[in-house]
Amino acid sequence: MKTLFVDVILPLPLPQLFTYRVPKVLEESIQERVRVVVQFGRSKMYSGLVAKIHERAPENYQAKYIEQVLDEKPIVLDLQLKFWHWLAEYYMCSLGEVLNVALPAGFKLSSETLLHIHPGFSGDFKLLNDKEYLVAEALENNDQLTLKEVSDILGQKTIMPVIKNLIEKKVAISAEDLKLRYKPKIVEYIRFTPKYRIEANLESGINELSRAPKQLELVMIYLKISGWHTSSPREVKKTQLYKAAGASLAQVKSLISKEFLEVYEKEEGRLSVFDDEIIAENELNQLQSTALEEIKGHFKSLQTVLLHGITSSGKTEIYIRLAKEQIKLGKKVIYLVPEIGLTTQLVNRLKIRFGNRLGVYHSKFNENERVETWNNAIFNDSYDIIIGARSTLFVPLDNLGLIIVDEEHETSYKQYDPQPRYHARDAAIVLGIQTDAKVLLGSATPSIESYYNAQKGKIGLVKLDRRFGDVELPDIHVADLKMAHQKHLMKANLSPELFDAIQAALSRKEQVILFQNRRGFSPIMRCETCGWTPECKSCDITLTYHKYRNQLSCHYCGYAIPVPNECGKCGSSKLRLAGFGTEKVEEDLEIFFPDATVVRMDLDTTRNKNSYQRIIQDFEDREIDILVGTQMISKGLDFENVSLVGILSADSMLSYPDFRAFERSYQLMTQVAGRAGRKKQKGHVIIQAFEPNHFIVNKVVEGDYDGMVNNQLIHRKQFDYPPYSRMIKITLKHKNQSIVKNGSQNLAFVLRKILGNRVLGPETPAISRIRNFYLENLIIKLPRSGSNSKMKENIAEVLDDFSNQKQFKSLRIVLDVDPI
Repeated sequence: MKTLFVDVILPLPLPQLFTYRVPKVLEESIQERVRVVVQFGRSKMYSGLVAKIHERAPENYQAKYIEQVLDEKPIVLDLQLKFWHWLAEYYMCSLGEVLNVALPAGFKLSSETLLHIHPGFSGDFKLLNDKEYLVAEALENNDQLTLKEVSDILGQKTIMPVIKNLIEKKVAISAEDLKLRYKPKIVEYIRFTPKYRIEANLESGINELSRAPKQLELVMIYLKISGWHTSSPREVKKTQLYKAAGASLAQVKSLISKEFLEVYEKEEGRLSVFDDEIIAENELNQLQSTALEEIKGHFKSLQTVLLHGITSSGKTEIYIRLAKEQIKLGKKVIYLVPEIGLTTQLVNRLKIRFGNRLGVYHSKFNENERVETWNNAIFNDSYDIIIGARSTLFVPLDNLGLIIVDEEHETSYKQYDPQPRYHARDAAIVLGIQTDAKVLLGSATPSIESYYNAQKGKIGLVKLDRRFGDVELPDIHVADLKMAHQKHLMKANLSPELFDAIQAALSRKEQVILFQNRRGFSPIMRCETCGWTPECKSCDITLTYHKYRNQLSCHYCGYAIPVPNECGKCGSSKLRLAGFGTEKVEEDLEIFFPDATVVRMDLDTTRNKNSYQRIIQDFEDREIDILVGTQMISKGLDFENVSLVGILSADSMLSYPDFRAFERSYQLMTQVAGRAGRKKQKGHVIIQAFEPNHFIVNKVVEGDYDGMVNNQLIHRKQFDYPPYSRMIKITLKHKNQSIVKNGSQNLAFVLRKILGNRVLGPETPAISRIRNFYLENLIIKLPRSGSNSKMKENIAEVLDDFSNQKQFKSLRIVLDVDPI
C-alpha cells in the first residue's frame, strides 16, 4: 500500500523544504498548493504550503504527519510557485521568506502557547514554591492559561523559569493553540418565520399584535423597508431594522420568542461595491493615438516597452486603452503604482471605467480585506484588473495579459525588509516573461537603468513629449538662497520670490504645493555654548524635534524623549533649533498667511487607513489652500487649481552621498514641478537653492532629461556602477562594534579570494548604528551580462561557512541584491 508524502514550504528562513507524511484520513483532501498545519521542532505549529506530493520518505529524518488540511482548493496558482522560485534564487533568500511576503497575513496561522494541568498531577502542592503554587492553583480552576495570564498572575514579565519548573515537576504541560487569523464577516438578518411568510397567516398575526403597538409598529416598518409586497423584496439587516424603527432589543426578542420573526446569518464581503454607471472611453489626442500604436508595434517583437511621457501627457489613458484591449481578449491586467497614496485618485478614475471588475490590493487594507480580495481573484474570477503597490504582483490572476508599472523609476518599488528584497519593476518583467504577458513601464523621468535598456534595444521606447490638451509646461525659476540670506531677505525659510508668489496665488484663489523632503519641525537641536546635540540612545543619529508632540524622536527606531530644558553636556539653557522640516514650514505659513488653510502631508499625518484619501479629497475640493509635504506629494497627483509649486531645499537632495543622488534629485524636482499648471493656466515653479547654477538644477529648469542621463552614464561607466554592472550589498550587524568590524574585514578577505576587486569595502555607513546594532557594508559588483547564478552560489557558500564560524555566529547578515 502506497504512502503519500508532501514537501512543505514553511514560513521560515530555511534553505530547504521539509517532508511530511500524509495520514490516510487526509489523502483524499491533500493537494498541491493548499495550506497544511504541521509541527516543526518539538512543539511549534505552523501553516505551510504544499509544494509537491510524492511517495519518497526523507532519508535523514523520520517524517512527521501533517495535522490538518486548511483549504479545499489551492490558494496559489502553479505559475506563482514558479515565480516564487525565481524570486528566492535571484534575491538569495528562502522560499519560506517569499511565502511570508507573498501571502496575505490573514492566511497565516497565529500560534499561542497554552498551559494545561498535567493529567497525572495528584494535587500535591508541597514541592512547589510560592510562584509555582499560584500558577498551579489557577490551572486547577481553569482549563488553560495563556502566557499573558500567567504573567498577570505572577505580576512579572519573566515567567519562563516558573513554567519550566512546573513542566519538569509534571504539574503542567504546554501546547500550541492554533487560530486562523482570517475571520469571515458574519452579518445578522431578520425575516418572517416560515409560518408568517404565508399571506393569510401574516394578516392574522398582525391583527393579534394590535395589543402590542410597539411590536406591531416594528413589523410594519419591516414590511416597508423589505419591500415585502413588491415583486422583488429585499433582505433586511438586524441593525438596519433597529435603526429604522428606533426599536429596542427587547421588542425584537419578543417577536422572535413569539416565532413571528427569526434571525439568520450570512457571510458578507468587506470590500466596497461600485454602483455608479461605467463611462465609455475618452478620446485620445493624436500624440496619444500615435504612442498607443507604437507601443502595440513594439509588443509584436518585444516583451517590455518603456513609455517616456512628460507629466500630464496622458499616460494613464493609454494604460486604460491597453488594459481594455487585453480584457476583451479574455486576459487579466495588473496595474502597479509605487505607493498607496497614488491609488486614491487613480482608483476613482479607474472605477468608472472598469466598475466592480477592478480590484484594489494594498497594505492599508486590513488582513481580512486582503484575504477577500485574494479569494475573489482565485476562486470567483471577480477581477479583470487589479491595482495596488508592489505586493499586487503576488495576487493570483490566471491568464495574465498585461502588467503596467506606473512611475517605474520610484524607489518605493523596492522592498527593504524583510526578505525577499525584491524590486517590483524587475520582478514584473520576469513575471511577464514567465506568463507570456506584456509589460509596460511608464514614467516622466525613467530610471537610468530602464532608459539605458531602451537605448540598447532590449526593451521598446515610446515618447510623449507634450502635455495633453496642449497645456503648457510650467515656468521654472531658481531662487538664490545664498544671496537672499546675505541680504537678510528671507522670511523664515521662504525666499522673497517664493513668498511673493504664494501671496499672489492665494489672492487669485489658486492653490499652492510646497515640497520639503524632511518631516518633523526641525532636524537638529543644538547647544549654542558647546555644540552638543541630543542623539538617539540606540542609533548613531541626532533626534528630530516634533512640535505637535513636543518631543525629540528618532526616525529610525522610534525612540523619543521630552524636549530638554538644558544642555546634556554643559548644562547651558541656550538650546537652539536648526534646520527645518514640514512641520516647521506648516507653522511658518500659518503665521505669514493666517487666512489660508494649510495642511501637511507626510508620514506623521498619514498613518491612518483613510488619511491619504481625506487630505487628497479636501485638496481636490479646494478646502485646502497650501499643501506642504514630503515626496508623497510628488507622485502622480493631479489638481487642476494648483498654479504654484515651491521646492524649498534642492541642495539637501543633491548632497546625499549616493551615486544615484543626482538622478533622484532630477526625478524628484521634475515630478514635483509637474504638479503645477493644468487645463486652464500655466503653472509656476520656484526652486530654492544655495547653488542655483548646479548642473542638475539647470537640467530640471531646461527639462533636459537626456542631458542628465548622458552625463550620469559617463560617470557610471567610469566607475562601473549600474547599469554597467549589478550589485549585491552585504550588511553585517552586531551590538559589539569590534565584532562587526573584525567580521566584515574577515568576510571581505575571503570574498576577495574568489571575486577579486569586485568586492568593495568594508565601509562604515553614514549612520553607523541603528537600534543598538553597529553596521558595516560590503559591496560586490557583478557583470551585467549573464545570470551570475554561479557567482551567487559561491557567495552563498562563503556566507554559510562564515556564519558557522564560532566567533561570527552571532553576527546578523543582511543580503540586498540590486540595492538602490
